[in-house]
Amino acid sequence: MWSRKRVSSLVVVLTLAAGAVVAGSGLVGAQHAQHMQAKQHGAHMHGNEAAMPTMPGQDIFGAIQEIVQILEADPATDWSKVTIAALREHLIDMNEVALRAVATERPIRNGVEIVVTGEGRTGEAIKHMVPAHTKELGGIGWNATTEELANGVKLVVTSADATQVTKLRALGFMGIMVQGRHHQPHHLMMAKGEGHGH
Repeated sequence: MWSRKRVSSLVVVLTLAAGAVVAGSGLVGAQHAQHMQAKQHGAHMHGNEAAMPTMPGQDIFGAIQEIVQILEADPATDWSKVTIAALREHLIDMNEVALRAVATERPIRNGVEIVVTGEGRTGEAIKHMVPAHTKELGGIGWNATTEELANGVKLVVTSADATQVTKLRALGFMGIMVQGRHHQPHHLMMAKGEGHGH
């Protein structure tokens, strides 16, 4: 038979052992929770990195950023000739023509006549860009001429091909201005100081 004293001692031992088990379980649980939280935080951070934005937020900024990255990656870049400021002015011209110029289009025999006008900086940009683009249009096989106006340019583009005439009229001013693949290489040349642009 167990004495009352021995029973009491056994109860105390069992109570202490049970407390140690509970405490140990709590410690393991806390450590597991901390591990899972750290793992989730790491995944969250990794997810943020994977979802980082790639667009620079503004088209001219992005175009210049791309050119600078190309120049920096090329060990042959002669930084004494690089003129990013000239490229910026050209891109501003492009922006003015694309967003602020007023283009009045009129079908004519074998093509289209477009009067492109604007005030201030826009008018200057039109005079820089539109006449210079006629060479590119000639390379496509169209006949393009310009006439300078007080606040802009009159552009006439024609073709002997009836299908091309339909296309010209459908393209309109901006569709005609984006013809050719010279813009991107031209921007790089300009930034390198190897050419002046429209």
